[in-house]
Amino acid sequence: MKILLVHNRYQQPGGEDVVFEQERQLLENAGHRVATYCRNNSEIDDSSLVKRLQLVKNTVANPQSRDEILQLLGKENFDLVHVHNTFMLISPVIYSACQQAGVPVVQTLHNYRLLCPAATFYRQGHACEECTQHGVWRGVQYGCYRDSRAATAAVALMLTVHRRRHTWTDCVDTYVALSKFARSKFVDGGLPADRIRVKPNFVQPDPGQRGNGSGTYAAYVGRLSPEKGLATMLSAWKLLGNRVPLVVVGDGPMYVGLQKQVREQGLTSISFRGRLPRAEAQAVVKDARFLILPSACHENFPMGMAESFACGVPVICSRLGALEELVDDGRTGLHFTVGSAEDLAAKVDWAWANPDRMREMGAQARREYETRYTAERNYPLLMDIYAGAIAHQRGAHA
Repeated sequence: MKILLVHNRYQQPGGEDVVFEQERQLLENAGHRVATYCRNNSEIDDSSLVKRLQLVKNTVANPQSRDEILQLLGKENFDLVHVHNTFMLISPVIYSACQQAGVPVVQTLHNYRLLCPAATFYRQGHACEECTQHGVWRGVQYGCYRDSRAATAAVALMLTVHRRRHTWTDCVDTYVALSKFARSKFVDGGLPADRIRVKPNFVQPDPGQRGNGSGTYAAYVGRLSPEKGLATMLSAWKLLGNRVPLVVVGDGPMYVGLQKQVREQGLTSISFRGRLPRAEAQAVVKDARFLILPSACHENFPMGMAESFACGVPVICSRLGALEELVDDGRTGLHFTVGSAEDLAAKVDWAWANPDRMREMGAQARREYETRYTAERNYPLLMDIYAGAIAHQRGAHA
């Protein structure tokens, strides 16, 4: 099979970029011919009003992307186009270009951008679904994207234009949701239920299960931004009174502020490692007793969770959205009430005092990885999705 992978990289690399690269390698290793069309948001220059207005226009419909995709599809006989992200530079016009060329399209729903301008279902400290209930322009009054009403309006305009053009319903043959919870949200948001398949992400290469140790600290690995529930985590650690060491790996807009809070509150048990290469971050996880995922937003499928499972490390997470689905409370980790520092502190305190139970949960987490999140388990799921997209495209044009 000959496949064109499409991805718009973010200025700060994240889980979507990892998944894109992993699936590319998975397909190539299986003998498929793979080409890529990529842009990077680091190309964006906001230095002038003219360029900012041009960016808004291109976010809605970038003619350069459409022309380049049509040229690629015209030169080579692709069996399928798999899109990971089009925001901001590629834009959704590539879907109609693929339709024009008669090539089926698969779109992975890595985040909630099609329903929420901020892509996170998060606002002012809590999960928010007002844009699903009242329309995407509701987010403009709150400035949900980048704390800017103008920037949020640009995203809302893109979503509105392509809803009216029926881009999401007419030009995509199959969507890939990363969890059952995410699928339900997209169905509620108007995407065709019969075209949304559930396929989780996977971890490749296998980092290997940690040794027999109990772990010498708790770990957080991920983006340092408000929707990740970090305020709750710090409040919980204050309640714990420095009894449990915590290693924080990652970068983001809260990095400097969190370090300042930790110093001012005398939280000497918390240390920051900054952004680390993937292998080094996995090494940190392997030496942890458990991973903390305190998200206050609807996560889609956090790669940190899957990698923690692969390392044989259980996860303590908020009881919210896909996390509640993916982490089995009492078997592969523990749940706490979202936003409750008291409940998180209680769960951490118990986990720290029961290393044998956490080792058992870690072993179960590793089995969960081997059952669901390896490349070998993922490949046939992906092939089945591709076959379904090709069949849908042929049926639509029969």
